Amino acid sequence: MNRRNLLATLLAGAALGAGAVTPMWLRDVRISPDGSKIAFTYKGDIFTVPAKGGEATRLTANEAYEAMPVWSPDGSKIAFTSDREGNADIYIMDSRGGEATRLTFNSVAETPWAFTPDGSAVVYSASIQDAPGSLLFPSSWQTELYSVPVSGGRPMQILSTPAEAVSYLPDGKSFLYMDRKGLEDEWRKHHTSSVTRDLWKYDAASGRHTNLTDRAGEDRNPVVSPDGKTVWFLSERDGGSFNVYSAPVDDLSKASRLTNFTTHPVRFLSRGADGTLAFTYDGEIYTMTPGAKPSKVRIDITADQSESLRIRNFSSGASGAVPSPDGKQVAFSNRGDIFVTSVDYPTTRQITSTPAAENFISWGSDNRTLYYTSDRDGHLNIYSAKIGRDDDPNFPNATLVEETAIFPAGDRTDRANPVISPDGKQMAFTIDRRDIAVMDLASKKVRRLTKGNICNDRDGMLDYSWSPDGKWLVAVVDMHRRSPYFDIAIINAADGTITNITNSAYMNQSPRWVMGGDAILFLSDRYGMRSHASWGSQYDVLLAFTNQAAYDRFRLSPEDFQLQKELKASRAKAAAKPAAKADGKKKADSKADKDKAAKSDKDKDSKTINVELDGITDRIVRLTPFSASMSDAYIDDQGETLWFLAQVDNGYDLWKKDLRKGTVSLASKLGARPTGMQPAAAGKTLFLTGGGAIRKMSLPGGKIDGVSFSATQKFDAAAEREYMYDYMLTEAEKRFFGTDMNGTDWKAMGKAYRKFLPHISHNADFAELTSEILGEINVSHSGGRYYPQGAREATASLGLLYDMTYPGPGLKVGEVLAGGPFGHADSSMKPGAVITAINGTEIGSKTDPTVMLNSLAGRKTLVAFTLPSGEKAEEVVLPVRASVINGLLYDRWVKRNAHLVDSLSNGRLGYVHIKSMNDESYRTIYADILGKYNECDGIVIDTRNNGGGRLHEDIEVLFSGKKYLTQEIKGQPVGEMPSRRWNKPSIMLTCEANYSNAHGTPWVYRHMKLGKVVGMPVPGTMSSVNWIDMQDPSLVFGIPVIGFRTAEGNYLENTQLEPDVKVANDPARIVLGIDDQLKTAVETLLKDLR
Repeated sequence: MNRRNLLATLLAGAALGAGAVTPMWLRDVRISPDGSKIAFTYKGDIFTVPAKGGEATRLTANEAYEAMPVWSPDGSKIAFTSDREGNADIYIMDSRGGEATRLTFNSVAETPWAFTPDGSAVVYSASIQDAPGSLLFPSSWQTELYSVPVSGGRPMQILSTPAEAVSYLPDGKSFLYMDRKGLEDEWRKHHTSSVTRDLWKYDAASGRHTNLTDRAGEDRNPVVSPDGKTVWFLSERDGGSFNVYSAPVDDLSKASRLTNFTTHPVRFLSRGADGTLAFTYDGEIYTMTPGAKPSKVRIDITADQSESLRIRNFSSGASGAVPSPDGKQVAFSNRGDIFVTSVDYPTTRQITSTPAAENFISWGSDNRTLYYTSDRDGHLNIYSAKIGRDDDPNFPNATLVEETAIFPAGDRTDRANPVISPDGKQMAFTIDRRDIAVMDLASKKVRRLTKGNICNDRDGMLDYSWSPDGKWLVAVVDMHRRSPYFDIAIINAADGTITNITNSAYMNQSPRWVMGGDAILFLSDRYGMRSHASWGSQYDVLLAFTNQAAYDRFRLSPEDFQLQKELKASRAKAAAKPAAKADGKKKADSKADKDKAAKSDKDKDSKTINVELDGITDRIVRLTPFSASMSDAYIDDQGETLWFLAQVDNGYDLWKKDLRKGTVSLASKLGARPTGMQPAAAGKTLFLTGGGAIRKMSLPGGKIDGVSFSATQKFDAAAEREYMYDYMLTEAEKRFFGTDMNGTDWKAMGKAYRKFLPHISHNADFAELTSEILGEINVSHSGGRYYPQGAREATASLGLLYDMTYPGPGLKVGEVLAGGPFGHADSSMKPGAVITAINGTEIGSKTDPTVMLNSLAGRKTLVAFTLPSGEKAEEVVLPVRASVINGLLYDRWVKRNAHLVDSLSNGRLGYVHIKSMNDESYRTIYADILGKYNECDGIVIDTRNNGGGRLHEDIEVLFSGKKYLTQEIKGQPVGEMPSRRWNKPSIMLTCEANYSNAHGTPWVYRHMKLGKVVGMPVPGTMSSVNWIDMQDPSLVFGIPVIGFRTAEGNYLENTQLEPDVKVANDPARIVLGIDDQLKTAVETLLKDLR
């Protein structure tokens, strides 16, 4: 962040702290039923204000985030959502203020939309359970609609399909609603695809759902007139921003535009009984009476809106930890600042204190200087920090620290990722995000080693390290334009000559110099189990010898190696005797002699290594005896022991291999998250860093001790948000795959949204702001995400599906899930049973059983129930977490679909669902189609609700088989070729919720003419994304960084894929177990087989 923007933020924050302010970034606006007041959300609290403007009244005031206020029909109550208990629950309070009462207790997020017309219940969305007979894909984004009594008690399910922004019709039971078809960011703008929102009518008497808009564009937020004949709504249907429209309920094609706002969207529409409409535009509230123009509502809020400095104490969360050369200190970053801790004591000092992020740390050879990246200047720059007083022994105990920018702060050139040479004289760094340069630290002269020829990405995350003599660099390179398949290259630090030493189509990564420079250690998936996606392969540790002599020594037998080692030691001992005798005759007493001796030792330590580039590819050997997910590896300077971190079961463990004897052993069962290995203290200590923890391992023994630290950080949250906003703007522009931000005036948008920052104090609002501005680009894989800590009490599951309309008392079981707590042979639980008590507490007709299930996962629980026969029973079970149930529900969904296909086709067709475009999903469908479905005449490939990955090439090959040979034995056919492809007809199912590579895969399937596509159009979302962490760990944002262009010159992004046979699933039928898309796919493929 530049200082001008920081000053503007601080001044604005000061202004907000003084008396009455005019608030902006007002969200969730709802006008009262009589049109006299407006409720809204500001800075995570609920306020009301007279509809004509004036002083706002604050209804909630606590640290929780409260939003989505809805009025009761008589205006006396307001229901809203609050995360007071860690997750979004529904609360209710008097509309004049007072104590709020919690209504819902499930650990899923709940969103209120309305009260029932009689005011007896609050209507809300939550993902709790589909109807037992439903064939809807089980996913948390596919919510259901519920009501909960205003006095509290048992929620009842209204719909088992997603329905949002509910607006009731005059009969008090039917309503209009907004659908949700997929996972696209809610605040994306200007897109026209199958996933955009439509308005629907639900008729309660018939159970029928009618799509009122059914077009490729956004229509949202329906508000029905009291007589049920007119609907007001928000739409982008004229190609511009969201505006207010009205139309007859029975014919929305006759919509009339009521507002003419440009540039920014109208949001949060509501209407009072007097006909007054309320909504927001550009962060402020407007009202509009019939026949009049929109009028801005003047709002004053008198409160202390300033934010005090925040202080946090922490003893974990060390990111990017790097030990000092002598192994006595460790530097790390946490929430954007640099800290240094002592290895032997928890003493920790904060080195930087800016709103910006500092990271990618490197030590100077003197153990008293740090180099790191900072973007405080509005671009990436490199800074150094030095201990200011000679008397201060180290950073943790330093009284003064002097910080200096290595390059001019205002030249706008990105320079980052400093790596200091072992002798401390040179600094390698990344320049312009794609190249490597080297600075002579004494003369400040810079030489650029590469020129856009080793990296195509724009994230600036290059991986390189120095040789022990400072004459070479080893780096990960992308020289064949095969991202994400990378090579390892040696770069001459003097002239930039690049030698690709792997030159393969495999993934090679994490190179480091070892054995005193005689070899380069790296990880490769060349020999491991191949992943059928772009990630997830198993890796090995490989070693490339930089010279033939070292390679020859490595290949010696243990006996010959030991003999050579003893001979070398004997010669060194003999050579030392004359030197010792000469030293006895002449003493080096002068300071000059001592300096010369010290220099000689230093030169000896950094002696020139022998790098023989010719034939180096032939000197690569595999070290690990088994492939696995590898985190890092290290070999000591003697070249005798390999240490590596591999994941065999849960987490990464430390393994050890004697490179002479070939023996392998588990050195330490760590169960760690991905961890790096960093040597220090002349190879006597190896630091294991990662997952927020720091460990120290002594070499050669391998004893591991934890490094503890205790740090305190002060930060200005408002200034930090300003920085994170600038960071998002910069990274989005730098990394976006297109050349013009998809036609968006990015600088103008950045300025337009910046004004809201002083009015945001919660990360939920900041993430929404991020989504709003990134939504202007109109691309997929974008927007902000906020990840709160979650519910304090997780709701456990008994592995049962209930009749959600059963009024009680008790819980009526609709289905027992196979594999769940009751899904075993010894249980007497069955459909139709009624659970009467849990742990001795009876379940009344008004009891919310959720309360009884909170925090019960893994705990023995007594369940009493009555069987359909009237027999009473009790069983003790272990309830499970929601994640376990999600897996069981998915397996159930696949099995039911497979059974339907088998039944509809009389056994002629098989069915597979590709859950994700990843290796695990591929292996599952591969086993099924060439195993249990091998004798079928055709296969239905279901890609619906797949969120992506990278599998299109493998799917193309798998389903492109054309028989060319028959295998026979004694005249009998025993197989056919190709034997690892599906050689028969297939058909592919798609829907609006297909995303990313689940757009690319059907596109390839169609493009290669492998079969027909059936279902709904797939939005154009085929791009690759960077999900970018912010320094506040609860915030990330996304931007697509790779586009995929067709031979015709079109990007797949924003190019919708139309199916050969278009068919939608009816919400009323899918909940009854009728999947019209699946049925049509079977019928179409059977017809083609005739």
